[in-house]
Amino acid sequence: MAKDKQVEQITSMEENFAQWYTDVCTKAELVDYSGVKGLFILRPYGYAIWENIMNVLDAKFKQTGHENVSMPLLIPESLLQREKDHVEGFAPECAWVTLGGSEELEEKLCVRPTSETLFCDHWSHVLHSWRDLPMKYNQWCSVLRWEKTTRPFLRGREFLWQEGHTLHATEEEAREETLQMLEIYADCLENYLAMPVIRGNKTEKEKFAGAVNTYTVECMMHDHKALQSGTSHYFGDGFARAFDITFQDKTNKAAYPHQTSWGLSTRVIGGLIMTHGDDNGLVVPPRIAPIQVIVLPIAAHKPGVTEAAEEIVSRLQAAGVRVRGDFTDNSPGWKFAQYEMKGVPLRIEIGPKDLEKGQFVAARRDNGEKAFLPLAELETAVARLLDEVHNGLYNKAKQNLESHTWPVTSVEEAKEKGQDGFVKMMWCGDLACETRMKEEAGLSSRCIPYDQEKIGETCPCCGKPAKHMVIWGVAY
Repeated sequence: MAKDKQVEQITSMEENFAQWYTDVCTKAELVDYSGVKGLFILRPYGYAIWENIMNVLDAKFKQTGHENVSMPLLIPESLLQREKDHVEGFAPECAWVTLGGSEELEEKLCVRPTSETLFCDHWSHVLHSWRDLPMKYNQWCSVLRWEKTTRPFLRGREFLWQEGHTLHATEEEAREETLQMLEIYADCLENYLAMPVIRGNKTEKEKFAGAVNTYTVECMMHDHKALQSGTSHYFGDGFARAFDITFQDKTNKAAYPHQTSWGLSTRVIGGLIMTHGDDNGLVVPPRIAPIQVIVLPIAAHKPGVTEAAEEIVSRLQAAGVRVRGDFTDNSPGWKFAQYEMKGVPLRIEIGPKDLEKGQFVAARRDNGEKAFLPLAELETAVARLLDEVHNGLYNKAKQNLESHTWPVTSVEEAKEKGQDGFVKMMWCGDLACETRMKEEAGLSSRCIPYDQEKIGETCPCCGKPAKHMVIWGVAY
């Protein structure tokens, strides 16, 4: 028998959460480091998770009438300068190409940090009539933002994402699109990644550069910090005016279209890790898991065991389950630890005694519970268990969110509570008070949530009449 390999240990999250996170990313074989700081290699397992998220979202985008396109990687400096607020928002993160081969370029080219300007330039050429609207495009690509501090998934200089861009004849249609796409993100996060979200509107300070409104879905991580997990922006006609995008409306008059953009990136994989992971490693929600079920023969040398495990794999494959069997000569203990670390939602074991009883053993990754179930009910039992794992993960994350979110009525109370969760506090709407919360309490505004509560009449920062209840927190 081959000598057992040792599954690498993961730092306890209570001991060092940041190191625990890095350990999970590398030891669960999600990423590797490249030769350039902030540019990470997505290994097959990490990319497979992203592929499954892509498949979910891409299907939803197409169901709502969006088409995929591909825009260039490079943006001329003069094009980027056309929308003042937008370029100022991204200027510190831009990376520039100044040489083509060995010759200096006549104009600097920006490696896209986002593609609004490219879409606008294109639309200025192809939009003519109200009959051309709406134009509903999406792009799957990578973008480059020269971040100073980098971490896998959470803050990379290059990262994968999708960016949707749409044009509409009216403000009403564009605003409806903006909210519809945010709801698609919320659905993906809650019903596939098992991550409960808070839906809301960003403050003026926190909105996307060039947007009229930015809407967000915010999630709480295991360490009670916030992660902005998807955003949707209503631009009004600001970009259209800057790029001279017009169309002939139904009265044959020239009009400016109303624009949206919306995006979700591989950052959500970091959110998945920090929402569901534990000291044994990654925990992947079943609906986006590359491997939903791992099948392990126990005492594989005994007659019929390997064949029974292979039959389980075949039956589950036929039922549409993403399943894999491990028939290597590593010990069962090593395999248990390995697939726990990789977060496979369900482990099935079968050995000689199980064969005698016509049963299999199913072990859930989310809570470790084991069940002995009839082989005759394999397909229905596995489907039920995978749903139970999803629900278990979602409910646990929801309980974490609810039990670490507090209403507060003073800046001092916000400072105390906000270091270990979210706080709900009234706000007058003034930038000065939002800045004070950041400087004194160490909290940023996460959103003005759709679900408003009245925690008082006045803003605790200044005593003026309050306009909104805001969620505040420490963010990644």
